[in-house]
Amino acid sequence: MAAKARSISLSPELIRTGTSEGCPTSVSPAADTAPSPQRPADWTRILARYRTPIPKRSLFELTVTLVPFATLFALAWTALAVSPILSTAIALCNSVFLVRLFMIQHDCGHGAFFGSRRLNTWTGRAIGVVTLTPYAVWRQTHAIHHASTGNLDRRGIGDMPTMTVAEYRAKPWIVRGLYRLVRHPLFLFGVVPFYSFFLQNRLPVGLMRAGWRYWASAMGTNLAIALLGFGLYRLGGAELLLFVVLPTIMLAASIGMWLFYVQHQFEETCWDHEAEWSVQDAALHGSSHYVLPPVLRWLSANIGVHHVHHMASRIPFYRLEEVIRDHAALADVQRITLRESLHCARLNLWDEKTRRLVSFAEARRMHAA
Repeated sequence: MAAKARSISLSPELIRTGTSEGCPTSVSPAADTAPSPQRPADWTRILARYRTPIPKRSLFELTVTLVPFATLFALAWTALAVSPILSTAIALCNSVFLVRLFMIQHDCGHGAFFGSRRLNTWTGRAIGVVTLTPYAVWRQTHAIHHASTGNLDRRGIGDMPTMTVAEYRAKPWIVRGLYRLVRHPLFLFGVVPFYSFFLQNRLPVGLMRAGWRYWASAMGTNLAIALLGFGLYRLGGAELLLFVVLPTIMLAASIGMWLFYVQHQFEETCWDHEAEWSVQDAALHGSSHYVLPPVLRWLSANIGVHHVHHMASRIPFYRLEEVIRDHAALADVQRITLRESLHCARLNLWDEKTRRLVSFAEARRMHAA
């Protein structure tokens, strides 16, 4: 059974209705209810009051992420004397804290974690050495993602490769075969994470001609990674890199790739051409509300509240739950549970006729019909 993101039901704050073109829009509720947002753009204005970081809370979140990460890293290192298997097991557990560190770097890139731009920048740069992600490069490509997500005419930077059904059918067989390979779950969540974090991030891909600062970010991060790796090798040998560092990074990269995937690649997402596209509609209707169990929600730094994040990216991750608590309508938008999300891995093509993401098999059946 296909999993679908739950759209907004009739509520006192927002009613979602389908339209013949573009993403769904919202209309006003009954006259006897309190004033409510009329359009996704109105939500952006309302959510602005949640943008202010809380300095003590930011420091607390950074501490409760760094301390467990460093502790588990030390335990995995110590466990090498007992068993490489035990060491690897601990390292794999530590991957979730590396994911959380990446989410803090993500908030720094949006200027959301600290009130100081300088503090955001240097915190993001430092974490970027551990996550193998050059801060300035990632910040810019991610900004492009926010500015173009769901836009069929601006695909290519910071998003998953996505073809429409018509585009796929028009391609020669070799291109279709390569696309099927890239979209296969084993490739997408196994090979692609390794390529992205170990190879692609070593160069300012997508910004090669955008200026020296992105090269400085990439090369500076590369140098810091090399020095850190050499230091760890001298202290712990190849076993430390092989059984502790590598498993932590690889599993974290795969988890991160899955989270990024399910945030936009779900059945009732939203894609439009430039003429019908708007950044607010794409944010509200093209981003999922990934409803995770409390522990996973904490470990992933509330990134599942992705529709709110795209509407107001300056909101610190620890305030996203506050938004959901204050605005029940937003809690019901594009809602996907952990179980339902597993179906998303089989969705591959955007069908412009039914306005759904569909599987290769479903696209084939529609073509045959």
